[in-house]
Amino acid sequence: MADHRPCTARNETPLERADRNFGELLQELRVTQTGVQILFAFLLTLAFTPRFPSLDTVQRTTYVVTLLLAVLAAALFTAPAALHRSLFQKGAKPRIVQVSSRLATVGMGVLVLAFTGSVLLVVDVTTGRAGGLAAGAATLLVCLGLWGLLPRLVQRPGRPQQEEEHRTPPVRPPLPVRGGVPHRELSARRR
Repeated sequence: MADHRPCTARNETPLERADRNFGELLQELRVTQTGVQILFAFLLTLAFTPRFPSLDTVQRTTYVVTLLLAVLAAALFTAPAALHRSLFQKGAKPRIVQVSSRLATVGMGVLVLAFTGSVLLVVDVTTGRAGGLAAGAATLLVCLGLWGLLPRLVQRPGRPQQEEEHRTPPVRPPLPVRGGVPHRELSARRR
């Protein structure tokens, strides 16, 4: 059966690869989910502060939009767990990984907007509209740079934009023979 033959440079079956990819995705989501939870809690408490009634229309609109973006980001980041739970043991792991990865990517985009809105609001209230707009724009640029541009710069030039697992492993020279027995060095994975 095709699901039991190694298919990657890591000697994984498609199901093993899907399990590993889903585990890595969940680790990434744990990091982002913490940020979303902190942001959401902060935004929820703002409405109950004594200064909130004095916000102007633009500030209130920024607040509501940012709060809703934080909720949407949280929903997108928790959707992979709900999807996995709904389709558990139904043979859909590779599809779950694919859809979950897209949800996480969209969630990151929404989170950038929520970060931008929250910084815009806080700086607008504390220093004024011009400062708020500048800080919001700077936040947007920093997040886009770190989350969008940096990965492209880190990727080695000349290397195809495929996952490591899809590349053919390099051909290795024969192992040296010592005393009639091939000498094997421990691979990095087995150390």
